[in-house]
Amino acid sequence: MQLEELLAHAKALPSIPRVVSEVTAELNKDEPDALRISESISTDPALTARLLKLANSAFFGLSREILSVQDAVNILGFNQLRTTVQAVALGRSFKNVPGVNLEQFWRYSLNSAKICRTLARSMRQNEGAAFTAGLVHAVGDLVLHIGLPDEIARIDWSVSPFDMKRAEAERAVLGYTYADVSAAFAAKWDFPELIVRALQHQLLPFEGDIYEPLAGIVHMAAWRARAQEINLDREGMAATFPEVVAILLGLDLDMVLDKDPSDWTSAGELSAFLG
Repeated sequence: MQLEELLAHAKALPSIPRVVSEVTAELNKDEPDALRISESISTDPALTARLLKLANSAFFGLSREILSVQDAVNILGFNQLRTTVQAVALGRSFKNVPGVNLEQFWRYSLNSAKICRTLARSMRQNEGAAFTAGLVHAVGDLVLHIGLPDEIARIDWSVSPFDMKRAEAERAVLGYTYADVSAAFAAKWDFPELIVRALQHQLLPFEGDIYEPLAGIVHMAAWRARAQEINLDREGMAATFPEVVAILLGLDLDMVLDKDPSDWTSAGELSAFLG
């Protein structure tokens, strides 16, 4: 099945929620109305609860507690609010995915997001966009498991979803990878173009005339989070370290490891994306 067919005909795939469409449409205006955005989000209690839980978590490191959607709008700002609402809604929309341990998937994704943010900070890139790109970079894996369960089950049997060679295995069988699907799905959900490009080029961020620093950050963070997930030791990390991407980002192995989260994602932190 071609990528376009996958997205068009996989009926079980979640559509962008009404409230997210409303918020995105308002944010796309020249002068967004903060009150209207707050009222729209507040019509969805479950989304509101998850948004506030994430906003008050260690992910953003805010100095004050966010008690309401209005607080979230004022403190996070429009750009960060847009991507946070989209990301939380995305996590909420994938309830049951055959063959996927969702707790493990979102733990890996949240770890990737944390690392993306610290790398972006050190490289003077947009931290909010980096965090969101890291969070949703592998959502294509969920789409593939829903849309092509039999084909992906066979790939899963031979290559773990967190294996460093997973993308190669998918391309060999399907002709495309979870990265391609992630980008297409993010575009369908109206994620910002900067994030869509980062997802699209995350596997090869600096090939040919492509130069996508945010994609490079996602590439590096995903490698580190995968290494954590499969318990690679220092020798294993050195052997799999994506050196070419690192050089172009001005990084080495020690510099990347220095950006590890102070606390890897815990079961408690997953509650904004599960349930």
